[in-house]
Amino acid sequence: MTTDVHPYLSASTHIDADHPDVRATARRLAAGASSEIDIVRACFEFVRDEIAHSADFRRNPVTCRASSVLRHGTGFCYAKSHLLAALLRANGIPAGLCYQRLATGNRAAPYCLHGLNAVWLAQHGWYRLDPRGNKPGIDARFDPPREALAFRLNDPKERDLPGVLAEPLPLVVEVLERCASIEEVLAGLPDLAGDPP
Repeated sequence: MTTDVHPYLSASTHIDADHPDVRATARRLAAGASSEIDIVRACFEFVRDEIAHSADFRRNPVTCRASSVLRHGTGFCYAKSHLLAALLRANGIPAGLCYQRLATGNRAAPYCLHGLNAVWLAQHGWYRLDPRGNKPGIDARFDPPREALAFRLNDPKERDLPGVLAEPLPLVVEVLERCASIEEVLAGLPDLAGDPP
């Protein structure tokens, strides 16, 4: 691996992999796993299935920090990706953040960012996975080497932002920390017009 993995293993303000509750949950999810793949799958399925997507379930509060997502059991896609990254890092597995720019309407404007993850797998390199939560029409899975993400790009203005980031985009954090309710977030979802970072 030529990538410096240190940033993808480190705890930080929003990916607080060193928080006692995050560490305890990471240990519990890894218990009995026979491989790194098993640990990734357990962490992914926990965040996908056990943490409610705020918009799907209309559940407050708005969360951002991984430990807050875990404590409240809810988060938007961005926040859920922070928790998955924290759980993986707490288990010593390099994990980062990825973003897509997607249409919020029926393949048309307005657009917003969607947050997901990438994990470094020894056999496959960086592999993207999406813990946003499944519902009718969305079937995200952990199925390496095949990607099974929540959303496919369908509109000419939709795109995958390049790279794997160690930290969340500042504009995503700003929205999550400023908004007091899910309705506020939904009214001003983060978007990145023009060229990606």
